Amino acid sequence: MSEPTLEIHLAPEQLLGSLREDALIGLTSTPKWLPPKWFYDARGSELFEEITRLPEYFPTRTERELLRASAADIAEATSAQILVELGSGSSEKTRLLLGALTEHGTLERYVPQDVSEAALASAVGQLADEFPSLAVHGIVSDFTDTLHNLPRGGTRMIAFLGGTLGNLVPDERAEFLASIAEVLDEGEQLLLGVGLVTDPAVLVPAYDDAAGVTAQFNRNVLSVLNEQLGADFDVDRFRHVALWDETNEWIEMRLEAAEAMSVCLPGIGLDVRFGAGEQMRTEISAKFRVEGIGKELDAAGFGSDRVWTDPDERFALILADKK
Repeated sequence: MSEPTLEIHLAPEQLLGSLREDALIGLTSTPKWLPPKWFYDARGSELFEEITRLPEYFPTRTERELLRASAADIAEATSAQILVELGSGSSEKTRLLLGALTEHGTLERYVPQDVSEAALASAVGQLADEFPSLAVHGIVSDFTDTLHNLPRGGTRMIAFLGGTLGNLVPDERAEFLASIAEVLDEGEQLLLGVGLVTDPAVLVPAYDDAAGVTAQFNRNVLSVLNEQLGADFDVDRFRHVALWDETNEWIEMRLEAAEAMSVCLPGIGLDVRFGAGEQMRTEISAKFRVEGIGKELDAAGFGSDRVWTDPDERFALILADKK
């Protein structure tokens, strides 16, 4: 068994610099916004894992069952020797793919990427124990940095699961998908997991659960700003809001100020005023139609898609070949 390795392209000071920049831009915009990647400190990651087990939150379990049903077909269709996973987190669902590809006899290396060094280090160690025939090489980075440092020396498949593509607005999605196509060779593949447009009565509770876990998760971004930038957000004075934007076909999460207040952020030299009832966007989660995401992939440089959906057509796995 080869020893697992961890490659770090994102030092703590770089991460802090990125947070400072995002907070300065987002909190001085009208309307205010913050990127969803800042939910995920250690506490935020714990809360998200809890969300994935909630009865209302169907995406994770639906994608898991799709992977369980299709992993052998994916292994047969790709014969991937290298599996790269962007935003891997705990790699919990990916174990189904790793098992199928290992059984198929082609997979030699697994390359999980994430921004959290602690989460990735833990996952890499566990996976090396579970799959002793694999070389496991974790990369701590952002997506763009990873794409330009992908390993070669075998047929590659990039996996981008969990519906995370939906966190990007259309222009960002187009750029991101094109950048993936650019680094892949002809015939190599992208495995994409996306949420589908479905009944808002099912969608909205998935982002606004009865137990209030998603509300804690949403407000955690303020705790991150307090800890990292010395801010003085009173977290409990912000209300979690989740709504369905029918025009854009996405869920939007916001934080709403319960009353007028001023917040000081010494780490970026900024004082920010919130009006009573003012809302700040913290995440979008776009949902797709199979035909629509197919067109986006085609425009980015992919073709010959294979699609798996659940019986309720709430989630899709799409295997796309680089043209």
